[in-house]
Amino acid sequence: MRLLVVDDDEILRLTVKLALEPNGYLVDEAVDGQEAVEKVEKNGNYQVCLLDVNMPRMNGMEALQRIKEMNPQIFCLILTAHSDVKDAVKAIKYGAYDYLEKPVDTDQILEMIESAKQANSLVEAAAFSAPKVQFDEGRTMIGGSSEITKVYDIIFKLSKVDTAVLVRGESGTGKELVARAIHYNSHRKKGPFVAVNCAAIPENLIESELFGHEKGAYTGADKRKIGKFQFADGGTLFLDEIGDISQGMQVKLLRVLQEKVFTPVGSNQELKADVRIIAATNKPLEKMIEEEQFRSDLYFRLNVLPIMLPPLRSRQGDIPPLADFMIKKFNAEHSRQIRCLSPAALKALQNYSWPGNIRELENVIEHAFILEGSETIQVGALPGHLLLEQKNGDTQQVNLAQNEASPKILDKGMIDDFSELNYPALKEQFEREFLIRALKAFRGKVNQTAAHTKMTKVTLLRKLEKYGINPKEYHHQ
Repeated sequence: MRLLVVDDDEILRLTVKLALEPNGYLVDEAVDGQEAVEKVEKNGNYQVCLLDVNMPRMNGMEALQRIKEMNPQIFCLILTAHSDVKDAVKAIKYGAYDYLEKPVDTDQILEMIESAKQANSLVEAAAFSAPKVQFDEGRTMIGGSSEITKVYDIIFKLSKVDTAVLVRGESGTGKELVARAIHYNSHRKKGPFVAVNCAAIPENLIESELFGHEKGAYTGADKRKIGKFQFADGGTLFLDEIGDISQGMQVKLLRVLQEKVFTPVGSNQELKADVRIIAATNKPLEKMIEEEQFRSDLYFRLNVLPIMLPPLRSRQGDIPPLADFMIKKFNAEHSRQIRCLSPAALKALQNYSWPGNIRELENVIEHAFILEGSETIQVGALPGHLLLEQKNGDTQQVNLAQNEASPKILDKGMIDDFSELNYPALKEQFEREFLIRALKAFRGKVNQTAAHTKMTKVTLLRKLEKYGINPKEYHHQ
């Protein structure tokens, strides 16, 4: 990770450099804002820039704005004397990530840089909408489609303001991840991030869940309850499936957005709502407005700068890097050493329509990890329903023997068109059939079967014993 330390105090620059370089950071120095701008312009691969406020030629505030114009992805930390804290707070509005008061505590700098890296990971992850996927250190944004680049730009813009946000997109496109990225790159990042699935809460309980209730507010309310708005105070409240709430609840949410106050159930006291609301839905709100199922005034309050997450089927070019990243992720989780997808397997992924989007892709890759015995994911390790669907919508069987260079032990009969995949339940069924096919192909010869399926002999024998398979039964098949 490359950093630029900008301060006219040579001792401070040296102190920071000596603290960071032993921790694996590459540190460059600049004596003032002008030199910092020139270095960023010449060497655009800085990830973090530490800027003093008061410097000759060009101060930190002006340098900050110039640097952010050249590269908005650089995380800028402001170094300031106590008397300049107001300027530092102002700098955050201009795009600074955070500020540190002098004298500088090097441990605090390291902690803040680590925090910046985590925030950067969330923005990058949200840029390709991969749920539950964390980045390796130093990894750049995955996915270069124009649609996902627009998402990245909007996330950056929304993280600098405090307006409500509406995230739209199909199921599995990563709406909550986008919300987290906005939160952890905003000035609210030190506050809580509270997520609520509105569709999972019964209608008669959702008001109490969001606003809380007083003791005795209704039957069963035997004690006071703190609502999600209070839990999220100073931070962000993510309301997933906003399209599923009733019109009565929509009115109450609109009041919170407009007046910044709410009232717990059974209380006469209004409470201040210092909360940013990010809502998400996969429902057609415009149609719901026409049918008077969703309030237009709430829609317009939320829809100031909406984020529309593209479905995976419109991002076919992003599938190879996404799959590559997920392979690395599952290698770490399952202690495997799978290198890549075979050309035919990759083609099958790119020809599929992905109704479950990124989440489904992740499940498919993990499914392949369960079945694949070699270092390359072959077509035979992919779910059957995926292999049957072609890009033009026709149902056409993939001929595995023609597309794979591996031994021709997997014919079309091995994979059935399962309408519903349950990995734990189907894992053993797939594995057992795979072993039987392999034994038939090599006439029950254990050594040859183990060698061609990339399994050790010990592993193969253990699995044959597990499934009660006798290799001698296949000597003459």
